[in-house]
Amino acid sequence: MSLATPPRFALTARNSGCLTLSSDQGDSAYIFVLEHDVIRVLLLPGRRLAHPRTFAIAPGLEDIPPDGRDRMELHGFSLPEFALEDDSENLRIETSAIRLTIRLAGFFCSWALRLGNKWKPAASDRPTQAYNFGWWDERVYHYLQREPGEKYFGLGERAGEMDRAGQRYRLTNVDAMGYSARTSDPLYKHIPFYITCKPQAGVAFGLFYDTLSNCVFDFGKELDNYHGPYRSFTAEHGDLDYYFIAGPSLDHVTRQFTWLTGRPAFPPKWGLGYSGSSMAYTEAPDAQARVTEFLEKCAEHEILCDSFHLSSGYTSVGQKRYVFHWNRSKFPNPAALAKGFIENGVRLCANVKPCLLRDHPFFAEAAASGLLIADENGEPSWVQFWDGVGAYLDFTNHRTVEWWKARLKETLLDYGIAAIWNDNNEFEIWNDKALACGFGQPLPARECMPLQGLSMMRASRDAQKEHAPDKRPFLISRSGGVGLHRYVQTWSGDNSGGWETLKYNLKMGLGLALSGVSNAGHDIGGFSGPAPDPELFVRWVQFGVFLPRFSIHSWHADGTVNEPWMHSQVTPFIRDLIKFRYRLIPYLYDLLWRYHRDYEPVTRPTFYEFPDDPACWGENDEMMVGRSLLVAPVVEPGVVDRQVYLPSGARWYDFWSGEAFEGGQFITRAAPWARPVLLARESCAIPVNVASQTFLSRADRRGFLIFPPVGRGAFAAENFEDDGESEAYRTGGYGGWRIAVESDYKSISARVGRYGAFAGNSDANIIFPENESREISISAW
Repeated sequence: MSLATPPRFALTARNSGCLTLSSDQGDSAYIFVLEHDVIRVLLLPGRRLAHPRTFAIAPGLEDIPPDGRDRMELHGFSLPEFALEDDSENLRIETSAIRLTIRLAGFFCSWALRLGNKWKPAASDRPTQAYNFGWWDERVYHYLQREPGEKYFGLGERAGEMDRAGQRYRLTNVDAMGYSARTSDPLYKHIPFYITCKPQAGVAFGLFYDTLSNCVFDFGKELDNYHGPYRSFTAEHGDLDYYFIAGPSLDHVTRQFTWLTGRPAFPPKWGLGYSGSSMAYTEAPDAQARVTEFLEKCAEHEILCDSFHLSSGYTSVGQKRYVFHWNRSKFPNPAALAKGFIENGVRLCANVKPCLLRDHPFFAEAAASGLLIADENGEPSWVQFWDGVGAYLDFTNHRTVEWWKARLKETLLDYGIAAIWNDNNEFEIWNDKALACGFGQPLPARECMPLQGLSMMRASRDAQKEHAPDKRPFLISRSGGVGLHRYVQTWSGDNSGGWETLKYNLKMGLGLALSGVSNAGHDIGGFSGPAPDPELFVRWVQFGVFLPRFSIHSWHADGTVNEPWMHSQVTPFIRDLIKFRYRLIPYLYDLLWRYHRDYEPVTRPTFYEFPDDPACWGENDEMMVGRSLLVAPVVEPGVVDRQVYLPSGARWYDFWSGEAFEGGQFITRAAPWARPVLLARESCAIPVNVASQTFLSRADRRGFLIFPPVGRGAFAAENFEDDGESEAYRTGGYGGWRIAVESDYKSISARVGRYGAFAGNSDANIIFPENESREISISAW
């Protein structure tokens, strides 16, 4: 094979949804027309499929078989009709949304999107060697032309600005404790998907590379005069198997990618509550007493709380962690601990780790049973882990999965632990000789690191479902690959303290949401580094109360602990902010339902909702929560007033004062410590819990904050409700509220009613802005 004689392809077969092309040099290419807006390209130099199964693709499905899905499987796709032209020089494939033209000499793809009655260019392969047909090395390459004005978003939780243009990113899952949210790379998750946007042309599309390989994305950091401007994808191994997802809007691309990779888990409602945690509690010699004191402090300070993350210190001897091993000197009665928390309405989420140290009580058993990642001779593949040497469990081995589930049940779930916190599951395996079982098809362990984490969280999920089949499982995972949203809530890992982290964690979370993972958050206040001062802590909490995951968690070298009462002078602010979080839980729960049902992200950059406003495409520190709330976190010290840009295409209400503003302008709002800077979109109804609550007295009463049309107009809204914990919603055991509002310049009328089988609240408070002066009438639906 030589660059001087590139392969020439020809169409050799056409089957339902699939075209087969073969080259004169023994290469194969498969073009799958899966949906009118999704086309897949599988390119196999030498016709060799390295990894015949995928663990990412699950179109509209809650799960796939444990050992993956055959890459050639087309179940779940509509396989629409398409036009095909073949003139021996070019192959043209056309759906109602995509036109793909393939130059057969050398295999070069050009993509166009239909906008109205016109085709607009979207992307083209680099005209000089776009793919590796055995010319360079064993790695996988894809080069595309880079056009002026293109913006790139996604790849999950990347550090830095949201627009990836001009940067390079390495996707290799590592335990990056104390990372810089502005500069560190790589980080915790492996999501090889990004969205290209051309705002001026109104074009957006996604590219997903279905690979488990460590890989690198370059968006113009690398330059080479001989090839012109380009961007690239490079994988260390595996197959070139990519999905082109047409917009033309960015929001459609995000929803379609989420659908493609599986239906998001619908967690129990209590997972939206405040979750307390700190490694300091479980490291103490009297850890059970210290952890129990947390409940007493919550009651003392009236801090609402639904769960507590039990850090790995409950398994520790010295600095070593021994998963499934309770340190009875620190935790003499785990069952009583869990019972005491449940009696106070707080669930325990226990930390588990996938590596067994070589002096672990279960190590010999696991090694003898072949449950560990090992070399071809059965020698465990040794890795450094928590002040010792150990070996990872192999979650691509069915026997390991069953062993893991049994240990979870007998050492945690049977004691009353409510949820499993999968931690340190990056599977940092650097030994080329390490082998994974591969569900019966052994492969180098380095080639499936993200799969190990994904299979671990699935095994934990299955253990919880088997233990409590009538309850929706709640799980947390730090690391993972594409598909993790089918199982867990996640967070951005062990961040460092500081204002810079607050500013860039906001952007990291939005990048993750655009990448299909919306049930997420951050360690509020910063996990490592210096503890936050009072001002920074307040600003962190003001931001965190809007995220699906709201956990205050830390491990500071000086022994300080991030907890709601850490600074007495601001504890009243923290208490009231957490109560405000609980007031918003009906809205957040409805957003999680829509994420599960419709694949809509919970948090969104402003350009997601307002792509026609050029100002929204610039870097900023604002975000949408759903389509109705605009949050403007304070990310700098000493701020008294916050300038906020109001996207054009809508009017906006100050959430607190009710003052209305036209969109398309900057306004300045007071930024006190007592409340976040928050605006509501005109013509929305925000479901809230209006009941008065304390830690010892919980209640739920429905209310709706109505932000009506400023003048003449109308809108309708509905929200989802169920029992918050069971699987009854699957068989129709849910309901909700419907609201319709009409207004003119003198009056407002609202109709309100319930729907569905779930009883819930029988009535609701309807609340308008305090300064609303029009005549208001309310009637039953």
